Amino acid sequence: MSRLFDFLLTRRFFYLFSLIVVAQTSLYFFENMQWIMGILWATLIGITLMDLLLLGLLFPRLEYHRERKERMYLGDDNKVSATVTVKSWLPFYWFFEWNEGTPELIPTNKVSKSGRLTKTSTLDYKVRPLERGIFHFGETYFFLRSVLGFVERRFIFKQEDSFMVYPSVIQMKKYELLVFQENKTASGIKRIRRLGTATEFEQIRNYVPGDELKTINWKATGRRNELMVNQYQDEKSQSVYCIVDKSRTMQLEFDGLTLLDHAVNASLVFSNICLLKGDKIGLVTFSDKMGTQLPAERSPGQMKRILDALYNQKTQFKDSNFELLQLSVRQKIKTRSLLLLFTNFENEFALRRALPYLNQLNKKHLLVVVFFQNNALKEMAYQLPTNNVELYSGIVAERMMTLKSRMARELKQYGIQSIITQPQDLSVSVINKYLELKSRGRF
Repeated sequence: MSRLFDFLLTRRFFYLFSLIVVAQTSLYFFENMQWIMGILWATLIGITLMDLLLLGLLFPRLEYHRERKERMYLGDDNKVSATVTVKSWLPFYWFFEWNEGTPELIPTNKVSKSGRLTKTSTLDYKVRPLERGIFHFGETYFFLRSVLGFVERRFIFKQEDSFMVYPSVIQMKKYELLVFQENKTASGIKRIRRLGTATEFEQIRNYVPGDELKTINWKATGRRNELMVNQYQDEKSQSVYCIVDKSRTMQLEFDGLTLLDHAVNASLVFSNICLLKGDKIGLVTFSDKMGTQLPAERSPGQMKRILDALYNQKTQFKDSNFELLQLSVRQKIKTRSLLLLFTNFENEFALRRALPYLNQLNKKHLLVVVFFQNNALKEMAYQLPTNNVELYSGIVAERMMTLKSRMARELKQYGIQSIITQPQDLSVSVINKYLELKSRGRF
């Protein structure tokens, strides 16, 4: 049953009311116009009462249903459809204003629309989550008006509708298609020329013009009395680990997402590519203490285990313990593996403090350190200054940009490979590096 305060007077009512009040003041000069004012007041009251009758008694009810996917994905536009059904025997349409109570992780924190409502209408909108976890939709408000438009009726829908935000599976599928399609260069994924030959034997087949002579299998040729060659394939079942730093330095935000969220999305994309390439993939997270440690596997359920593990990762407000990481990797990872470390060094002192442990990791494994370039610093460094403040800010920004390059050179002196990338290019940069190392047979 509708409550009385669910019926609200609209702006149209107050506009007409204000005009009548202004006209009422003219009676001081035209006293014989009293009957006209009576008609105006009676018209206003009559239309308002008729509107109340349409919205209160003749209008039965409004039904609202929200449809969405069970899971939403971090940093992507997720479609939500809301179906509104009007249960009324009146032949005309209604005007509405709709306000959806979206969770706080939505940038605008408000989804609203207005327009005409027929018997059944579908309202589509997109949700772009900026955090991982479980979230809830708030109350949904509908304000309905008739063609008269003097009164509007408020409907409040309280639906217990929660959803989970996972790392971006949409980006994972996108990069999967880009890596395995023919034309990769337009997407930023490089064509890597293979150096030398692969080392894993696949089969013996008939010679085809163009095959290298050194691949001829002379024993098989003698038995079959025709030229036979050995065919090789990319070496598979190699171990690859994504190591994600969860310390305070990964809390910085770019494009609405923290560096940890960018690393989580890139780890999911990269893990999928590794599995499709036939390699084993594992996951390690750490901050001041060790977090998730998934051993490298290529089983069918490994992708789901990685997705579930990445879903729960949160940024810690403590410094990274690289000594503990090095000890844990030495104990847990026995075979030579590719270690892809997602971290962010604020200065050269932080790098030098971690360097002895990174060097130990690189001696037994192939370590690639991934850290981030600040987009805002690049814009600040290259813009034309108009005053002294902008000039000094540009100089500082340029020095901070060169700091990342110096850190990369210092890592190179110890034989440690690195990737300096902007957050939005992280997935492409990591995939390119992986394909390059794989083609060169580095691990």
